[in-house]
Amino acid sequence: MLADMNEDDGAGGEKTANDLEAVFDVPVRLSVVLGRTRMPVAKLLKMDVGSVVELDRQVGEAIDIYVNDRLVARGEIVLVEGRLGVTMTEIIKAG
Repeated sequence: MLADMNEDDGAGGEKTANDLEAVFDVPVRLSVVLGRTRMPVAKLLKMDVGSVVELDRQVGEAIDIYVNDRLVARGEIVLVEGRLGVTMTEIIKAG
């Protein structure tokens, strides 16, 4: 009986982008984390244009991409027509 229900509802079929059309207009918050650091407020207040902040990541190291505070991918910084962008290199599976 359970097998009959699965066949009727089409749940076993291949999913496409059209199946997600209902959520295409839902706004989400996308965050790309280049790195992190900790510093006292006094040091933060002394910063000026051109100040350098050392982060906990190395050049060329993967960056984290979050959607609504959930890690969904890793990527790399790219330069496109003089503007910074991100290319995804790895999708993080929900687990």
